[in-house]
Amino acid sequence: MTSERKSPIGPIIEGFIGSLLILFGSFGVGWLVSVSPIARHPWVIPLRTESEGVIVSTVALTLGCWVMFRAWLRLGRRLRGQDPADQWPEGSLRTVNLATILWCAPQLFVIPIFSRDVFAYLNQGRLVLAGQDPYTTGVSTLDNWFHLGTDIVWAESETPYGPLFLWLEAAIMRVSGDSPDLAIFLFRLACVGGVAMIMYYVPKLARLHGVDGARAQWITVANPLLIISFISSVHNDAIMVGFALAGIWAAAHGRGVLAVLLVVVSIGIKPITMVLLPFIGLLWAGPGSSWVRKFQYWFYTAGLAGMILLVVGLLQGYGFGWLAVLAGTGTGSTFWSPIGIVNGWLATLLGNLGIEYFWTLDTLKLVARVSSVIVVLYLMFRGSDDRIVKRMTWAFTALVVLSPIIQPWYLLWLLPLFAITGIRRNWEFKWVVFTVAFFLAFGAMDQLSIYQFLEMEQQMVALSLAVSWICLAIMATVDPGTRWVVWTGWDLPRARLSLPWKRTAAPVEPALTTAELHQVPADQRTSPSPMNPVARRAGDGEQEERAQGVS
Repeated sequence: MTSERKSPIGPIIEGFIGSLLILFGSFGVGWLVSVSPIARHPWVIPLRTESEGVIVSTVALTLGCWVMFRAWLRLGRRLRGQDPADQWPEGSLRTVNLATILWCAPQLFVIPIFSRDVFAYLNQGRLVLAGQDPYTTGVSTLDNWFHLGTDIVWAESETPYGPLFLWLEAAIMRVSGDSPDLAIFLFRLACVGGVAMIMYYVPKLARLHGVDGARAQWITVANPLLIISFISSVHNDAIMVGFALAGIWAAAHGRGVLAVLLVVVSIGIKPITMVLLPFIGLLWAGPGSSWVRKFQYWFYTAGLAGMILLVVGLLQGYGFGWLAVLAGTGTGSTFWSPIGIVNGWLATLLGNLGIEYFWTLDTLKLVARVSSVIVVLYLMFRGSDDRIVKRMTWAFTALVVLSPIIQPWYLLWLLPLFAITGIRRNWEFKWVVFTVAFFLAFGAMDQLSIYQFLEMEQQMVALSLAVSWICLAIMATVDPGTRWVVWTGWDLPRARLSLPWKRTAAPVEPALTTAELHQVPADQRTSPSPMNPVARRAGDGEQEERAQGVS
C-alpha cells in the first residue's frame, strides 16, 4: 500500500534557513582579503574581531551545514514517501530544482568558506595579465600577492588548472581591476553556470539509464556538499563537471565532434577529465562496434582533442605546460585517502621496528599511479558495450581513489556519474550520506579564518567539531526525520560459501506483469536504443540499470 506523502515545503524552508545561517556565519569566519571594504562594515567588525562574534559565527556556520544536511535528507524522504516501494511522484524534479535554487541563493553572497582556492584564481589571473607563465611561475612573483588572500602554499606552486581556465581567470581580473570582492563574485557566477549545467544534464542522463531523474538530481545537486563546495567555496570543479556531463550527453546521442569539444572544454578547466576521452570515443563508435571501428574512433577522439588543445596552447603561448604540471602533482597526502591510510600504517610499523620509512609515500604513490592506469586500460578494453558510462565512472573513480590527495570536492566529480547510472537505496546511498557528512564536518572546522591576535583558532576548531558531533548524534538516534538512514534499509550483500560443483544457476528474473508494466512511466516503455534505453525492471527506478550503449 502506498503511504501518504507529506508536503516538501517544510524541508525546503528548513534548507533555506540553514543556507542563511551559513551566510551569516561566513561574515565572521569566512575568508576576507585585507583590502576588502566588507571587513570595515560596522556590523562585520565585531563578528571578526571580538571573541563572542567569532564564537557565534562558528556555531552559525557549522549549524547551518547540518540544517541543510537534515533538510536534504528530509526532502528526499518526503518525495519518496515512507514506503521504499513508492515511486517519486510527478513533479518531483521541479520540487528538487526549486529547493536547490532556494538553497543556493544565499550562497551567492557568502564570504568564501571551506577553501581558499578562489584567491589563488585571483593571482593566477594577474600572472596571465602580467605576461608570465603560471605553469612555470608561482604567484609570489607578483607585488602584493599575499594581500589578495592566496594561501602561502600557492606562493611557489605552478597552477594545476587547464589552459582555458587561465583565460577565464585573466578575463575576470581584467574586468574586476582592484576589487577582489567583485572578482570573487564573478568567479562564483561562473561556477553557478557550471552548477546550472549539472542540473540540466543529470536528469537527462539519468533517464537514459532508466533511473529516476528527480532522485538523481536530489542526490547530486541538492546535496549540501555540492552547494557549499561549488558555490560557497567557488571551486572551478563545477565548470569542469558541467561540461563533462554535457559531453557525455552529446556522445550518447552520436554527436561525437560536439562531445569531444565539450569534454575538451572540461579538460581546459581541470585536466583530470582526460580520463573520459577513451569512453567518449567508445560512445561515439556506437554499441556493437568492431575493434577496428573502436580504434578508429579512439584515433578521431584523441586527434581532435589534441588538435584543439594544441591550437589553444599556441594561441596562449604556454603550449602543453599543463601536462608537465599534471604529471608532477600530488605532493603529500590526505589522511583519509587510501594512500594516506596505508602510508600511515606502514610508516608506524617500520618506525616501531627502527627502519627508515621516508621512502614509503613516494613508493605507494608510484604503485597507485601505475595501478590506476592499469584499471583505466582494463576498463577501456574489457566490459559490455551497454555499460560504457559505468566503465567510465569506475575509471574516473580509480584515478581519484588512488590519488594521495583527495579533497572533499573530489567526491563531486564522481557523484553525478554514479547517480545517473543508479545508486540503490541500500548501503550504496548510505555510503554517499556518510561521506557527505564526514566532509561537511571536516570542512566546517578546517577552514576558519580567525585573526591570530584572538588566539582562538584551536578552540573554534574544537567548537565546530563539537557542534557537528552533537548534530550527528541527534540525527542518528532520536530525530525521526533522519535516523532511518542509520537504522533501516542497509540490505548488505550476503557472503555465500559453496563448493563450485554444488552451485546452482541463478533464478531467472520474471518479466513484468501487466499491472507492473502500467506503473512504468510511458517514456520508459519504449524499445531500448542508444538514445532511449530502459531498465530491465521498472520498480522504483533504482535497480541496476542496463542502458543500451550508455549504462
